[in-house]
Amino acid sequence: NIPGVPHICFKVPTAGGKTFIACNAIKTIYDAFHFNSNKAVVWLVPSITILDQTIKNLKDSNHPYRQKINTHFGNKVAVFDKAELLQGSGLNPGSILEQLNIFVLSFDSLRAKNKEDRKVYQENSNLQTFAPTIGDEEVITLMRVIQSLNPVVIIDESHNAESDLSIDMIKNLNPCFILDLTATPR
Repeated sequence: NIPGVPHICFKVPTAGGKTFIACNAIKTIYDAFHFNSNKAVVWLVPSITILDQTIKNLKDSNHPYRQKINTHFGNKVAVFDKAELLQGSGLNPGSILEQLNIFVLSFDSLRAKNKEDRKVYQENSNLQTFAPTIGDEEVITLMRVIQSLNPVVIIDESHNAESDLSIDMIKNLNPCFILDLTATPR
């Protein structure tokens, strides 16, 4: 749906290991497409339950998902939830170059008809270190930072992200690659 952006869909039955497959795919994507600079992944999920579970598992260094990612990226991995991103906790231009940064967000935190109501679109002085990257004339928002990183986007249960509003949400992220995960593609 987004011209010029490589897009792959993994169709795997429910409880078939989609998340583990995605954890393994990140390194393959970076290696195959020679993405050398920014290492940012936006991992989108459709519900609060899946959001909490994904964040918990990806942050847990003893969980197989995190262990696999750590192995692939030499233990240089940071996982952020929306609150941490909005606070700029541990996120700066240097960390983007030195480690893999995974931003776990819900569809609803980005998919909005009225962008002014969404924190990711509001001016944020906590992210001021990105001003040289984004441009000093630009208003610094979390969305502008994400766009400037040209992230790999992983969409969990992507069959829930096929509306025009959802496609606009994905385009707005400025992805360099899209990986869909679903048990029920159309």
